[in-house]
Amino acid sequence: MSGVSITRLNSSAESFNQQLDELLKWEAVSNLNVNQTVAEIIAQIRLHGDEALIKYTNQFDRLSVNSINELAISPEALQAALEQISPEQKQALIEAANRIRQYHEEQKSCSWQYAELDGTILGQQVTPLDRVGVYVPGGKAAYPSSVLMNVIPAKVAGVKEVIMVVPTPDDQVNSLVLAAAAIAGVDKVFRVGGAQAVAALAYGTATIPKVDKVVGPGNIYVATAKRMVFGQVGIDMIAGPSEILVVCDGQTNPDWIAMDLFSQAEHDEDAQAILISPDSSYLEAVERSINKLLPEMERAEIIRQSLSCRGALIQVTDIDEAIEITNRIAPEHLELSIENPEQYLPVIRHAGAIFMGRHTPEALGDYCAGPNHVLPTSGTARFSSPLGVYDFEKRSSIIHFSAKGATKAGQVASVLARGEGLTAHARSAEFRIDKQSMGE
Repeated sequence: MSGVSITRLNSSAESFNQQLDELLKWEAVSNLNVNQTVAEIIAQIRLHGDEALIKYTNQFDRLSVNSINELAISPEALQAALEQISPEQKQALIEAANRIRQYHEEQKSCSWQYAELDGTILGQQVTPLDRVGVYVPGGKAAYPSSVLMNVIPAKVAGVKEVIMVVPTPDDQVNSLVLAAAAIAGVDKVFRVGGAQAVAALAYGTATIPKVDKVVGPGNIYVATAKRMVFGQVGIDMIAGPSEILVVCDGQTNPDWIAMDLFSQAEHDEDAQAILISPDSSYLEAVERSINKLLPEMERAEIIRQSLSCRGALIQVTDIDEAIEITNRIAPEHLELSIENPEQYLPVIRHAGAIFMGRHTPEALGDYCAGPNHVLPTSGTARFSSPLGVYDFEKRSSIIHFSAKGATKAGQVASVLARGEGLTAHARSAEFRIDKQSMGE
């Protein structure tokens, strides 16, 4: 296998900004052909429901089912899967679930109210969504961690019903995924995937209930379907390729950092792994580690292509400049493999998750650290946050005026409404004005 030809950049170069822009460039997740295909699938699901769902599932997943009931997985089957996996796997799932649950319990929002002097009460009521759909990729790939990360926050928020969809191409049912569903408390599971599963969750069929929000990762067809049904239901985000940005002062074992870069590069060829350091000799040491360790990796070719096409080793003048570039990149995963990383935390404005210190690899966050691994990608950490309990809650404003409060506020509303030419608004407020209390 050939070595990795990874891009080397230097922040002092005149063309650095342009080179960095080119490195970070990522096209939208969709294209015209995919859009047309997904739009047709959604239309057919809306028109024909379960019948279309069976047709597409047989076609795309190479199944031969005749009834939607054959695509349902019972609670008993989930429990059976939990007992079938190895004791080591079961314990790992339970420990990861406990850590994830404990972390997300801290995110729960509370309703609140306050009273004004005239007796008017204002506040906010927080309530969970009624029903959520969780999409889990299936087939040969097993993503039990995605089940835990998407389902547990919903359950912590108090969502009454969680519907999970997972494709099983060629009838490959993954026991780890089903076991994770049992541990997380999924209410219903269906063996469907692709754009057709997203459409079924968004619009409902005779068998699959309509949900309020669809969350979870998927391929380009799933991402495009989520974008198209947004508005009919809520969605978590449109995720791009996985990313990691490591800032290192040159004192961490270069083999460790090389493997941290691999941990995201192995996802797919479009994943992005970047290392920033002020130490040029250290960047060279990491590059040697990359080429030394790459032949050992099961997904070596994917890693090689990812690092060659979208990876980079960036030399900067100091750690302060590294943080400036970090904020510009707004990475999904940020590793601060430096001494005293806490001192830089206040100046990091844009990152999905921040892994601090030399002993905190991103891989721990993917499985069992506790915080959610569903994170904003492609620079969207500038305005987006990790998936959390708050994504499964909604807030209602509480407004309860007293008679005295309505008199005072009514005068304000009347002036503003008449200024906007909305007479009915003004008169509605004026009807509540107590003129006697105004001294008339």
